[in-house]
Amino acid sequence: MIHSKYDQTLSLAGIYQAASLVKQIANTGKANTAHIESSLETLFRFDVGSVEEVYGSIAGVSHGVKILHQHLADRSSRDIEITKYVLSLIMLEKKLSATPAMLDEISKRLNKIESQFDFFSLSHENTFAKLGQIYKDTISSLGPKIIVTGEQPYLSSESNASKVRALLLAGIRSAVLWRQCGGSRWQFLFGRRAYITECENILARL
Repeated sequence: MIHSKYDQTLSLAGIYQAASLVKQIANTGKANTAHIESSLETLFRFDVGSVEEVYGSIAGVSHGVKILHQHLADRSSRDIEITKYVLSLIMLEKKLSATPAMLDEISKRLNKIESQFDFFSLSHENTFAKLGQIYKDTISSLGPKIIVTGEQPYLSSESNASKVRALLLAGIRSAVLWRQCGGSRWQFLFGRRAYITECENILARL
C-alpha cells in the first residue's frame, strides 16, 4: 500500500508526542492526561483502516504535530533531548522489526491487557505498570537502552517510571507505523520541508 506524506507526518508526530510526554514526566512528574491516553490508545489499535484512525483523529496526535513542526521549522528552538529520544525510538524499532518472536510476545501481552479494561481503565496505575513491564521485558533488552534524564525526585518514582516506559512503548508503536508508511532516517534528515508543509496543513485543520 502506498502511503502519503500526510500518513508519514502523523506517525512521525506520534513518535514526537511520546518523546515530549516522556520529557515532561521526567522533569515535572506530570503531563497532559488526554495526550498520554491518546498515545497509549495507539497500542490497542491495529485493525484500523487508516493511519489517522490509529490516533483516533488528528486531535489525538495534535501535541506531537505541534512539537514536530516546532523542531523542523525553527532549528534554534529544537529540543535536543526530545530529538535524542525520537532517534533512539526509531533505532530500537528497527531492531524490534527484525525480532518477530518479540513482536508476537508484545502483541499477546497487549491483548491480555486490553481484555482487562473492564476492570482497569487505560489511565489506571495498574495499566501503566503492565505496559511499562512489557517495555522493560522486551524493548529494553534490545539495547542500547534509552537513558531518560530529568529531575531525580520524579525519576525515582516507580509510578512515573512505569508511565515513561509505557510512553516509550507507544513511541515504538508510532515508529513501527512510520516505517510501514515508508518513513526512513534519510527522509527524517533530508525531507524537512515536506514534513513542515504537512504539519502546517494539519494544524490548520485543528
